[in-house]
Amino acid sequence: MPIETVNPATGEVVKTFTPHTSEEVNQKIEAAEEAFRSWRHTSFEERATYMNRQAEILENEAEKYGRIISLEMGKPLKEAIGEVRKCALACRYYAENAADFLADEEVETKANRSLIAFEPLGVVLAIMPWNFPFWQAYRFLAPALMAGNVGLLKHASNVPQCALAIEEIVRKAGFPDNVFQTLLIGSKEVNAVIEHPHVKAVTLTGSEGAGAKVAEKAGQEIKKTVLELGGSDAFIVLEDADLDKAAETAVKSRMVNGGQSCIAAKRFIVVESIAEQFLQKFREKMQALKTGDPLKDEIDFGPLARVDLAEDLEKQVRQSVEQGAEVVLDGGRESKDSAYFKPMILKNVRPGMPAYEEEMFGPVAAVMVVKDEEEAIQVANDSRFGLGGAVWTQDKERGLRVARKVETGAMFVNAIVASSPEMPFGGIKKSGYGRELSYLGIREFVNQKSIWVE
Repeated sequence: MPIETVNPATGEVVKTFTPHTSEEVNQKIEAAEEAFRSWRHTSFEERATYMNRQAEILENEAEKYGRIISLEMGKPLKEAIGEVRKCALACRYYAENAADFLADEEVETKANRSLIAFEPLGVVLAIMPWNFPFWQAYRFLAPALMAGNVGLLKHASNVPQCALAIEEIVRKAGFPDNVFQTLLIGSKEVNAVIEHPHVKAVTLTGSEGAGAKVAEKAGQEIKKTVLELGGSDAFIVLEDADLDKAAETAVKSRMVNGGQSCIAAKRFIVVESIAEQFLQKFREKMQALKTGDPLKDEIDFGPLARVDLAEDLEKQVRQSVEQGAEVVLDGGRESKDSAYFKPMILKNVRPGMPAYEEEMFGPVAAVMVVKDEEEAIQVANDSRFGLGGAVWTQDKERGLRVARKVETGAMFVNAIVASSPEMPFGGIKKSGYGRELSYLGIREFVNQKSIWVE
């Protein structure tokens, strides 16, 4: 079947691509292995030169590539441009720091000399999602290539132009041929790629189901994986919080990328004594947001990435309301064939409801009122997910104490949850394992080799 790129704002098929055949995929894997044999021996200085050139392209042509993102998955153009520029930050960060992160680590033993060396693994397959089609890919690309690995990108089927654009940028930056390639294939063809003996590791950002399947296949092949899966981040508002700031940030966090972010705030856990005040401010600010054509500057959010995603979200809301959730801010879809979904706020969300148990991947906020800090932590941890979270309090030591008790890969005190090149990113529980970014991220796909010299 052809791979189509559909503009979710209009439903128009923008472009159609012919998938790579199994023979073409094997040729690309062979080419990647051939490239690795020489790329692994390049110096960090040489790799950094290419990586910094790539950063310049991302910065100078951010609007061009941002427009591709907006047309393929509906993100407002201003957000898409920001995403492209953020990729440049990752490129520059690893260009500057990879040599230090992967320098030999001397260890004191009884030997004459002993050390840990960090050596590249080879061909790494990246299976990436559509919601941040550039940033998710660059979180892998920048550290993997700086470590001396080579990459194959299997991107989400609805963003093929983004996938090919990333390959184009790598080529324009002057990297050697086949150091990074895009595979235009469907999910059914992934197993064959993982099975290929030249493919040494896999990283996936996506759903629980996709992560489980990839981990199963990689496990059968005894290959390293990193999984960054779903999230249902808690946004805890304690009684001493700055409610204006908390409400303002709550809206931004719930609505980032139209609500289609694994680290968007999704469960708003609010202490009873200030719940009504917070909810009023939250509702007013959410209601004021504007939607429309993603390419126009004045809008705050565009459509969801696909019509079926809007349908799924609508079903989750409907089932939650049928089970007793109360609609505080009404919104949803305007028509059955539309990918646009206006923000909604639900309260009285309880265990058993989809709004409580599942990830709501779109602009729907689930509010839960608790009596105190202790119950807030309990509710925050009552989730199979553990990606990120935030706590709001004017007592920073209290915030730190709560942050330590919430079961996640990241916690933010009085701030929106976000990824940054300097800090490790990843989750626990059903949100996955392994880390991207920081020095931990670049060490995921290297051989941590012990060397002992008598």
